[in-house]
Amino acid sequence: MIDHVEIEVLGGDGGDGCVSFRREKFVPRGGPDGGDGGDGGSVMLVADRSVRTLKEIGRRRTYRAQRGGRGLGRDKHGAKATALTLTVPEGTLVSWLGDSERRVDLAQAGDAAIVASGGLGGWGNARFATSVNRAPLIAQRGQRGQQARIVLDLKLLADVGIVGLPNAGKSTLLRAMSAARPKVGSYPFTTLEPVLGVAESGWDRFVVADIPGLVEGAHEGVGLGLDFLRHIERTRVLIHLVDGSSDDPLRDMDVVQAELSEYGGGLHTRPQVVAVNKLDLPGVEEKREGLDADLRSRGVEASFIAAAAGLGVVELTDRVSTMLVVEAPAEAVAAEEPRLLQPEGVDRDVVVVREGAGFRVSGQREVAFAEMMPLGSDEGRAELWRRFGRWGVRAALKRAGAKTGDLVLFGEVEVRIET
Repeated sequence: MIDHVEIEVLGGDGGDGCVSFRREKFVPRGGPDGGDGGDGGSVMLVADRSVRTLKEIGRRRTYRAQRGGRGLGRDKHGAKATALTLTVPEGTLVSWLGDSERRVDLAQAGDAAIVASGGLGGWGNARFATSVNRAPLIAQRGQRGQQARIVLDLKLLADVGIVGLPNAGKSTLLRAMSAARPKVGSYPFTTLEPVLGVAESGWDRFVVADIPGLVEGAHEGVGLGLDFLRHIERTRVLIHLVDGSSDDPLRDMDVVQAELSEYGGGLHTRPQVVAVNKLDLPGVEEKREGLDADLRSRGVEASFIAAAAGLGVVELTDRVSTMLVVEAPAEAVAAEEPRLLQPEGVDRDVVVVREGAGFRVSGQREVAFAEMMPLGSDEGRAELWRRFGRWGVRAALKRAGAKTGDLVLFGEVEVRIET
């Protein structure tokens, strides 16, 4: 099972605007008619219930959306590129490398997020015609699409998680509770990846996850540690499976509980059913009464089972099903609606700050406009500062202490303030 993938996503560049003038036999002074470029395609992730792992999306390291079409004469705009849509499993957490505050959680089917926006199409020269300049010779370049490296982490969407030390019998219990057939062996770490199964109790059905064995130090990455602890985060109830044939079952239980506590996220306070396994092995039945008394002294009412023989499994399943009804979230009955989620940490405000000997302006519209303008020409620079005067950017620079001739940075573009 592939549950951790790092990929690069690139939005499509916007199409360039066109410089063109109307040329017709009986229209000797036709005005500018250069069309706008089309917007580039965005890269979008969509949670899909039919997708189970990140294996398919992990086959490639780079995903690039299409570029927008170029503008043409006669006011013909370039075609907008279609979005590149990638499907991921429910429960996929998306984070951006280099930006710890930017993340989005695709928790349910239909949730979607744009992870790399396509660039805007450049304006054609028809956009720049004014009463003063009736024949503009400038057009914008298409904006470059966003580029990012993102990390996808899958946290399984299971109602119940089975936790315990290696070789406690978790896989055997999952086989007994459901139709799942995980690998079973008499050695530690037989299970190398989480396995899901569907259990039934009367008319109720719920998803159970077999989480690979925890060891001391798992919260620090020891053993299979952090790779699988995250899969417990979305579960509502835990089955804490204890090996009844162990030399010290209570210590085993404390080790797992300590790892859940150290990992955080409230896992140690998650509702639990403690199940003591391997009741069918020699010597376990004899110490059942004493072990039960010790657990009750801790306030724990344990279930005693033999997963391999199916002893007590039905009763355990029914008990867990009852707990799930009690712990059912209120929103679980609401209809699932597709949601377009916005990453946290995206700031669209315009801010002017001093940087070195110049000033840096941030703001999506302002930076995009500056990066797309042909600033190598006098006409292009004049149009930039004319627009920025209307948009209040000149006033913001003045308040920050900037004056004529000072260097101003807009994204990757440098330009000096003109009169």
